[in-house]
Amino acid sequence: MKNDHHADKRGLCAERKDGLTRRRFLGGVGGAATASLAAGLVGATLPFDTAKADVFPFASPNLQVRRAEAKEMRLDAAQFAFKQPLPAIAANGEENAYGGKRIGNFSKGLPHNGLGEVDAAAYNALLFALSTGRVEDFEAIPLGGARPLRNPLAGVAFDLEGPDSHHLAIPPAPRIDSAEEASEAAELYWMALCRDVHFSNYAANSLTLAAASDLSSFSDFRGPKQAGAVTPATLFRGNTPGDLNGPYLSQFLLHDIPYGSLTISQRQQTVVPGINYMTGYADWLSIQDGGPAGPDNFDFTPRYIRNGRDLGQYVHVDALYQAYLNACLILLGMGAPFDPGNPYRNLKKQDAFATFGGPHILSLVAEVATRALKAVWYQKWFVHRRLRPEAYGGLVHHRRTGSAAYPVSPEILRSAALTETFNLYGAYLLPQAYPEGCPLHPSYGAGHATVAGACATILKAWFDESFVLPGPVVAGLDGFSLVPYVGSPLTVGGELNKVAANIAAARNFAGIHWRSDFSASVVLGESVAIGILEEQRETYDEDAHFSLTKFDGATITI
Repeated sequence: MKNDHHADKRGLCAERKDGLTRRRFLGGVGGAATASLAAGLVGATLPFDTAKADVFPFASPNLQVRRAEAKEMRLDAAQFAFKQPLPAIAANGEENAYGGKRIGNFSKGLPHNGLGEVDAAAYNALLFALSTGRVEDFEAIPLGGARPLRNPLAGVAFDLEGPDSHHLAIPPAPRIDSAEEASEAAELYWMALCRDVHFSNYAANSLTLAAASDLSSFSDFRGPKQAGAVTPATLFRGNTPGDLNGPYLSQFLLHDIPYGSLTISQRQQTVVPGINYMTGYADWLSIQDGGPAGPDNFDFTPRYIRNGRDLGQYVHVDALYQAYLNACLILLGMGAPFDPGNPYRNLKKQDAFATFGGPHILSLVAEVATRALKAVWYQKWFVHRRLRPEAYGGLVHHRRTGSAAYPVSPEILRSAALTETFNLYGAYLLPQAYPEGCPLHPSYGAGHATVAGACATILKAWFDESFVLPGPVVAGLDGFSLVPYVGSPLTVGGELNKVAANIAAARNFAGIHWRSDFSASVVLGESVAIGILEEQRETYDEDAHFSLTKFDGATITI
């Protein structure tokens, strides 16, 4: 990989220093080995009559060479991965802090006391199972309710392509006593309060204006700002330039999707406004134990995504790579140009299909998603075990009511969002968009955000990021229709960054993830995708390369 800032830092080069490439295989194996391979073909009975064949098949007379080449390629990729430096993997140290109560860590589904503090024996059983990795030890963990823990053993599954899940790292998560965590919590309270505000009304709505003002007062809020302050134009957005350009919602969540012979509208079933969950303490405590939850309250009129509640419902029921598969279909349907490095852009007598064509990129979007999930599941269960925002809301509630002196930062206790929440519900708990609250796996990193980073990276590599999307739109106020957007041009690269941010932030709108879950996880997914692209590049006979802009703004070529 050629990187403008870190040349060949971790990528597979076109000619690796420590291994072979496909194009140099026969020369690289050495004269004796080549002669031996060739000798195996002398006198061999070929599976066709060469005198009658219209075309002499490329691979048929070289099956033994091909088999050896395939083996060498796999060994070469494995050796390259093996030689990469081991990452520094570390949690934030909270698990052994706070008197051993584990109040800074995920424990949903395990039994808790009346304050919502996890049962020590149950948490130790979880740690033991994580240390052994045995199915029977996970089955022996005492649960507080009927809901099962979500797939912890996915974090130790191996993969045969791209970087291994244990060969990647994300920074330690913010601690519950930090100013950064306080600012992230305030953002989540405001997102809950603003769930029903139309994205187009952020500049005029009293709640969003109050949210921007309050978040600007925090000492360590790391969301985007203008002139040092959070504004309605930056509120609840991601940090890349694409996130801040144009409407809040990406075009890829609004345009019709050409799906073979079908055209699919993106009007979706959402939920009715004004209904939030786990706002009462008894309900909150029952859900922490893994108790049952009630049903959603559906709005049965399909609507385009208008606000945070609609967006949160999208990621309540989506297939994790759905938004990016849709984006890919939309781009293919509008004839968006491929990346300039696509080898078929300048060929006249052959075109792309199984390699470098539509079928290739459509399958690759799903392919990177499952590998991204394995990478983040390792971080969730085996490294960080970060508590979910709903559990932090319990700490805030007890601190504000005086029932426990939990060490949350005083900055969150001063937030106007807490007063607004208490005035509505009579408690300081974080209102949830889903009846069941968060899923039963730790918060950091975020599965949706990691998949977002991986899939958006694949699409940015595949398509020309500078292409300006035609016919931009926004949802009408009632969500029944789309209206034209007039403003700065919206590019493929910017809108792919934005759709990744939208999907990641959608889980925050629901109250189940933190901003830092989002920001760390999209980069984790990006690393997975780049590693896969690097390895796959060596398998093609075509001379191809891809350029893309990373989430940190660096441009790389693979």
